[in-house]
Amino acid sequence: MKVKTTVLPANSVLKKDENTFNYCDSYQANFTDKDQNSSITEIGKAFFTNEPKWVRVLFAFRNKVVKLIGLKTPGNVSDRQKLLDEFNCEPGEQLGLFKVFSKTTNEVVFGEDDKHLNFRVSLFVEEQSLDNNQRTLTISTTVIFHNWLGRLYFLPVKPFHKILVPAMLKGILKQLESK
Repeated sequence: MKVKTTVLPANSVLKKDENTFNYCDSYQANFTDKDQNSSITEIGKAFFTNEPKWVRVLFAFRNKVVKLIGLKTPGNVSDRQKLLDEFNCEPGEQLGLFKVFSKTTNEVVFGEDDKHLNFRVSLFVEEQSLDNNQRTLTISTTVIFHNWLGRLYFLPVKPFHKILVPAMLKGILKQLESK
């Protein structure tokens, strides 16, 4: 499966705010959805179950460091699977650091607002017109910096982000295609 960089989808709910972003990237890949039954909720849940192990280690380190300077952390998530089972990707729900801001039939937007920056992650799925079983998933990330701390925070995050998102996209699609 080939992941490519792309632009924020034209029909994304994030598109209307595009001029306010300090950072935006999008990664896209095609996948086979045999029975066209991968809902946006299922895709959203897959987002939370496909991070590589090294990402969990980095997030644990991140949480210890940012807590010292007063930034938000996900807190203690002792029963992640139970939380995932009850999670429906509905606006207002929260899983770890990620609050659901928007959900349509083809897009879910997660993110968080903090004193140093706001970020959003969009999972946007589209049908491929040539083949009813082919769909495209685009993961877009947007960031708005509020101050120098936000810019400083994102400086070391950015290189990992460019590796992490394509890896997560592959994991999500592998999970969806294997069902």
